[in-house]
Amino acid sequence: MKTRLTAKEEEIMQIVWKTGEMFIRDIVAQLPDPKPSYNTVATQVKFLEEKGFLKRKPMANSFSYTPAFSEKEYRGSTLGDFVERYYDNSYSLLVSQFVEDDKMDLDELKQLIATIENKKK
Repeated sequence: MKTRLTAKEEEIMQIVWKTGEMFIRDIVAQLPDPKPSYNTVATQVKFLEEKGFLKRKPMANSFSYTPAFSEKEYRGSTLGDFVERYYDNSYSLLVSQFVEDDKMDLDELKQLIATIENKKK
């Protein structure tokens, strides 16, 4: 997945990921004030469907929408794109950046190493 979400699209996806199956009116109800119009949200939902983020299912005279994949899958893909673009596809360079910028301390680094070692067992 190489498609990126706009800020407004991500706001909608956060709601759908959290809630699951939804109608557009439900999405509008959960958006913060001042709420966009129903038509604005419907347009954004249409774009999300076209981009492959949402799936729709006919229900009576409307459609319900569900995420096409999880938020975790999206985060992983987005992070992968970021690492590829800015860190020459090297996660160790990314972690090194955190250490150099004092964003990760030794205990966190040890915990990360332990997680990696346990996963390989």
